[in-house]
Amino acid sequence: MPEILQLLGEALRPDQLSIDDATRDAYAHDDAEWAQFAPPLGVAFAESLTDVVAVVRAAAATGTPLVPRGAGTGLSGGANASADSIVLSLERMTRIVEIDEAERTATAEAGVLNDALRAAVAEHGLWYPPDPASSAISTIGGNVATNAGGLCCVKYGVTADAVIALTVVLADGQVARVGRKTAKGSTGYQLAQLLVGSEGTLGIVVEATVKLRPLAGREDRAIVGSFGSLQDAGRAVAAVSADGIIPAALELIDRTCLDAVAAWQQLDLPTGQAALLLAKVDEPGAAGEALAARVAAHFEAAGATSVARSVDAADADRLFLARRLAYPALERLGPVLTEDVCVPRGAVPEMLARIEAIAATHAVTIANIAHAGDGNLHPLIIAPEGDEAARARAKLAFDEIVDACRELGGTVTGEHGVGLLKLPGAAAELSPVVLGMHRALKDALDPQGILNPGKAFPG
Repeated sequence: MPEILQLLGEALRPDQLSIDDATRDAYAHDDAEWAQFAPPLGVAFAESLTDVVAVVRAAAATGTPLVPRGAGTGLSGGANASADSIVLSLERMTRIVEIDEAERTATAEAGVLNDALRAAVAEHGLWYPPDPASSAISTIGGNVATNAGGLCCVKYGVTADAVIALTVVLADGQVARVGRKTAKGSTGYQLAQLLVGSEGTLGIVVEATVKLRPLAGREDRAIVGSFGSLQDAGRAVAAVSADGIIPAALELIDRTCLDAVAAWQQLDLPTGQAALLLAKVDEPGAAGEALAARVAAHFEAAGATSVARSVDAADADRLFLARRLAYPALERLGPVLTEDVCVPRGAVPEMLARIEAIAATHAVTIANIAHAGDGNLHPLIIAPEGDEAARARAKLAFDEIVDACRELGGTVTGEHGVGLLKLPGAAAELSPVVLGMHRALKDALDPQGILNPGKAFPG
């Protein structure tokens, strides 16, 4: 038996270490099956900070690669394992440590689900804004690792905007508590912000303290626009942005996504149009009414075939649910290669046009969902199961979409992380000087290179 497994067997209970084939296979990869992976040597299930420290120290003592994992919902291969690694699962660390109503903060362990935190703070009249489409199944630790965004991030920011403190286990097993719990602070480097989005390559996040907002004072109004072309929908997005409007949400769903969700969930959805734009404003009273009217006017001016304002709350919830269900609905059609490009908002129409052209060139099906309000597009490339030629064409389309995004002044990942899938794109986007900075940070904090090696940045 490898030494690492002997050490872990001594440090953990038997039910916290699995080396059977079924578990190793199940934890070999996240939702990015298109990226390379192999079954790990074993899977360690941490239940406390002490457990994480013990696992990291065992890995450091033996030079064993350590792959941290939350719920395994990642889409870039950030939690994919290698044959010689140990997967460290934090899914059992589900304690909400503190909710401070006076300071409007919450502290949660890494395995707490996003929606569980949102529900818990809502009982105190508070709200945690970051809401990735996977909020029902993704963890706070995973959200921190990839700097996840979501539907509300166009107005309220991504995970990095909410995180103010982290408890992290470093590569040698030391415990670092970085950040603050005060409303502001500038003592030393902002290390908590450095660790957000680092994909487990600089330290293992075991606990996060996040800022909350009051739940009261918001009055949601939905505006739904139907469009005959993706480009018209893109022009509407650009017009809303150019007008200085910051909606609480502005989401795009195309026909392929709507049809897939409607067929799967038997939902009554407005199919038949090329795309829907789902906008939400949450200013109360007359200000909210006026803002909703401006958004609707931009939809109409951009060529919407219909615009519905002040949609019934149940209807609005159903449409936004369709947006959240789009990815799993499409997975039922075949393996999905998921993009996560982000372009300037004014470039959304051109980026959508290029995606359509790339789909035609490579004869692949590309469905489009997007956090359109901040230019974060998720083209979903579908290849039929077992069709290797289609899979190869899908990969070519993937690479061309990344190139097109960069040509338009964008970035290759808006919220899913680099993981493994985006390493070539990151290599093209980051300059040699910036890559050198990444390497210097990695070498300083993880000199053995055991923490999630080969992820987050190339080289």
